[in-house]
Amino acid sequence: MPTRILLEGRPGAGKTTALRRLAALLPTHAATGFTTEEIRQSGARVGFALETLAGRREVLAHVDLPGPPLVGKYGVDLGVMEGLALPSLRPAATEEATGRLVLIDELGRMELACTAFRHAVGALFVAEVDVVATVHTHRDPFTDALKRRADIEVVQLTPANRDVLPEELAARLQQPRTHGRPPSHG
Repeated sequence: MPTRILLEGRPGAGKTTALRRLAALLPTHAATGFTTEEIRQSGARVGFALETLAGRREVLAHVDLPGPPLVGKYGVDLGVMEGLALPSLRPAATEEATGRLVLIDELGRMELACTAFRHAVGALFVAEVDVVATVHTHRDPFTDALKRRADIEVVQLTPANRDVLPEELAARLQQPRTHGRPPSHG
């Protein structure tokens, strides 16, 4: 059975840092997906950038974007979700990618404003791929449903465990599977 983990933490707990560290600890090209990062000007947060693990980066949300949708004071560019985020997830959901790992930062309101993204995430969580995604602690119908599933492990990320958790997850994800997947020959 694939590993399916939601890293749940409060804002500022280090979810993005932990996911980036996990990606860095894995063999090159072992994972697909994306991370998000705050955009700051003069010390104030003005938006968020989305960066694929392959290094493509664009502004996802910004105070100067008009929306829709609007999430708080940020206009969200759904084209970034469709042009960067979705392609970074799709290769892992294909038959050839069985056993791949998808890292998603994060399943938040800005990202989930994209219907196609919600559908792609739903498909990933039933595919034969490993998934590690970050989520906020706040309530949301989409993430609450994922958190209740028996096949998904919710791991609390805190300032106390954020430095050791990436190493623990990397070791776990690199262990050979003992069931459910035949050895590859080629």
